[in-house]
Amino acid sequence: MTKPSAGRLTGLPVVDLSLADGSPADRARLHETLRHAATEVGFFQLTGHGVPPAETAALTEAMRAFFALPEPDRLAVSNLNSPHYRGYTRTGDERTGGSQDWRDQLDIGAELPPHVPGPQEPPYWWLEGPNQWPSALPELRPAALGWIGSLGAVAEKLLHELLTAIGADPGFYDYAFAGHPHLRLKLVRYPGTAPDGAGQGVGSHKDYGFITLLLQDTVGGLQVERPDGSFLEVPPVEGAFVVNLGELLEVATDGYLKATRHRVISPPGARERYSVPFFYNPRLDAHIEPLDFPLAHHAPGATQDPANPLFAEFGRNELKGYVRAHPEVTRRHHPELAAA
Repeated sequence: MTKPSAGRLTGLPVVDLSLADGSPADRARLHETLRHAATEVGFFQLTGHGVPPAETAALTEAMRAFFALPEPDRLAVSNLNSPHYRGYTRTGDERTGGSQDWRDQLDIGAELPPHVPGPQEPPYWWLEGPNQWPSALPELRPAALGWIGSLGAVAEKLLHELLTAIGADPGFYDYAFAGHPHLRLKLVRYPGTAPDGAGQGVGSHKDYGFITLLLQDTVGGLQVERPDGSFLEVPPVEGAFVVNLGELLEVATDGYLKATRHRVISPPGARERYSVPFFYNPRLDAHIEPLDFPLAHHAPGATQDPANPLFAEFGRNELKGYVRAHPEVTRRHHPELAAA
C-alpha cells in the first residue's frame, strides 16, 4: 500500500476496499489511507472492490464491439436524437473548457422513463430518460446496465467508508441517493492524435458530482494535476479502478475533501485508448447539505471558479455541464438553454 509522502506528488495512493470487511486493524488502515488520499490528492487507485474479472471482460468486449460497428450503426444512436443527452457522440463533437475533445463516446445512464419538465419544474429533469441501444449489439445493454448496478454498489460502500474515515456519519448523504440517483457511465474511445496534432483527448476539468470510478485499458494517457500545476501520469493498474472525488464533495466539506483537475492526453499516432468512467451522483433534485464532521473547522475552503459556479442542487450543476459539452444537442432540443 502506498504510504503518504511529503513534497511533490509522485504516485497515487492505493486503497484496498476489501479491508472494510476485515479486522478493526484492517479498517483503521483503510481509513488512514483513504483519508490521506481524499484530503491530500483527490485521486487514488481502488483495489479489493469485488467486481469479478468476468464482468469487466464482458463490458470491455461489448464496448470494443460497439466502436467496431460501422459508422451508420453508431450514428443511429446519436445523442443528437436524444433530448436527454444519451447516446453516441462523434469524435470531436464534445468540448471541455471550450476546446474540442478528440474522442468519441456513448453516454448511458439508469434506464428510466423520460421526465419532461412541467411548467414549474427545473429543466434539469430533461437529463432523466431512456438510453439508446444499437440494435446490432444486443449484449451491450445488459453489460452496461449491470455495470451501473455493480459500480453503484461499490461507490456506495466507498462513500460510507470515506465519511467514516473523516469522522462523519457514514449515512449522512443516503437521503441524496434515495430513489433514482443520477448514475451514469461513458464508453469512451480515444482514436489517436487529432489531424491538427492537438493532444487534447479530454481537456483539464473536475467532475461535478460525488465519486468517479474509472476503468482504463493498458494504453495510459490519464494525468492528474499536481498542486504546482504540473501533471502526474496515472499508469494503469490491472484490476484497479482509478477513483476521483467530485466538486460536490469538495463544496460539502468546505475543501477538506479534494476534487482535483485531470485530463487525458491523446495516444500517439493512430493508437486507440478505451476507458469507462462511471459517475456516482445523487438525485438530480437532491440539495447537498454541508457535511457535519469533527475536523470541519480545519477545512481550507472550497476552490472558487467564477466561470464555473457550483450549486447545492445537483441537477443544476449536471445540466450546466451537458449544455456546455454538447452544444449541438442543446441547440436542437433545448434552444432556450443555449440562449441562457
